[in-house]
Amino acid sequence: MDAISDLVNLLNDTERIDFRAYLKKKNKRHDVKNVRLFDLIETDDINAINKLYKSAKNRDSYHALRKRLQENLLSFISQKVFEKHQHADYELLRLLVVSRYLLENNLARLGFRCLDRAEGIAENQESFSVLQEILMLRLQFAHLDENLDLENLSSRFLLNQGHLIRESKMQLAYAFIRRELNEIQLKGKVIDLTKLIEEVIRRYKIAVVDFMSYKSLYHILFIANEYAHINQNFGLVEKYVRKSYQIIESQMGDSTGQVYYRLYVLYYLANFNLRSRDFQKSLSYLESMDLLLGEHKDFHGQFYYRKQLLLALNLHFSGEAEQANEVLDAALAMKSAKAKLEDYYDLQLCKVMFQAQRGDRKCLSGIAMINHSDTWLEKKLGMLWTIRKSLLEILIYADFSSMDLASARIKSFRRRYRKYLIQTHEEKVLDYVSLLEKYFVNPAILHNKSFQSRVIKLLELEENRDLFNLSFITWIIAKWEKADSYELTLKYLEDQSGIFTDKNDVMAG
Repeated sequence: MDAISDLVNLLNDTERIDFRAYLKKKNKRHDVKNVRLFDLIETDDINAINKLYKSAKNRDSYHALRKRLQENLLSFISQKVFEKHQHADYELLRLLVVSRYLLENNLARLGFRCLDRAEGIAENQESFSVLQEILMLRLQFAHLDENLDLENLSSRFLLNQGHLIRESKMQLAYAFIRRELNEIQLKGKVIDLTKLIEEVIRRYKIAVVDFMSYKSLYHILFIANEYAHINQNFGLVEKYVRKSYQIIESQMGDSTGQVYYRLYVLYYLANFNLRSRDFQKSLSYLESMDLLLGEHKDFHGQFYYRKQLLLALNLHFSGEAEQANEVLDAALAMKSAKAKLEDYYDLQLCKVMFQAQRGDRKCLSGIAMINHSDTWLEKKLGMLWTIRKSLLEILIYADFSSMDLASARIKSFRRRYRKYLIQTHEEKVLDYVSLLEKYFVNPAILHNKSFQSRVIKLLELEENRDLFNLSFITWIIAKWEKADSYELTLKYLEDQSGIFTDKNDVMAG
């Protein structure tokens, strides 16, 4: 798919009709072929050039037409984005430009009135850079306002300058760490992330006060979330989450902030609480997301799928399996051209996991629907996501296809990921795979006490208290317990010191 097709797929049916009207309005002649080319691209007609230009000599004209169409699409989409998604930003910039024009033409009363409105919007949006321009404009034309409190204006200017510097420091730190996170997730680069974060915080002199905005809080929660995913241990970032609670409850309770960042903060907090097994608190943050999305529908498509994924996981691990499936089915049925493939695959893999845990053979066809290569998945969704998908695939083959196929997939898994897992100190995954392979080769080993002991020891690792890691381990235990792996997982979650505490009973089984 080329760039023009990608742009066309961003438009809904109404917007496509509007774009045709936009083209027709711009056309000065009746023989312009841009509307027809748009129609051909929309229908994926591979013979577009032949239908528009009969002679091969006109290929240059065809490519020029495509270039003009692409420029028109970009212009139309940018206009729509301002109308639909960035109304406050557009209004802010418009007021700033108008204020400057009025003040330069000595219309001080109207100019300062526009500046008052712009300042209110900038503060509400936490747009410190634009607010700084507004305050500088006030200072520049302070001589036109007889009632101006210059001392107060100077204080506001210096205070906002501090906010702007803090935001800039956070942006520098965020950009640097996010680049390193990409190296870890997508390329398998080995980095001590704890030391990296500490180094960056020292380098940019970041303090707790620097977190006092939703945007800054979003940045630190993003870093904490990625760190926890890499280590499969959300307890490692508990201090960041605790600070987030404190900031939201004590510092930002009445602040509207920026909706985009507020939604992400709520999403991350819901995710942290899910992975820490506090399902009620996680659901409360998802409810807050729902309320905010109801007020700001423009963000619905961007957050809907990931919010529904967290809702389904909360329900599933709370024992509400049927409700969880209904949530996933509804979200998958709403897939649109605008949905990110990554979000769709997250939902699809989650559904496959639910089916596999409950012994539903449909998981075989479900896993087959994720039909991209491991290389593609690693690039788009990261190493950890692809590794988890591969492990789930192995278990599905063992349950619903054949042990031989599962064993072959294990060999392929080890060849592909062994070096990466050792480099990232994730040998426990290789230990788990080794246990699976022993079971596939000799199912009777399930009743061997030393084998069971090795499985139980995996549970003792702090990172294996993670919901997903626990689900993988209980799959093996369910085999010798002759139990349902989903019910076994729920039983463990209900009492963390429960069925696995008395190891002698398990070993004797």
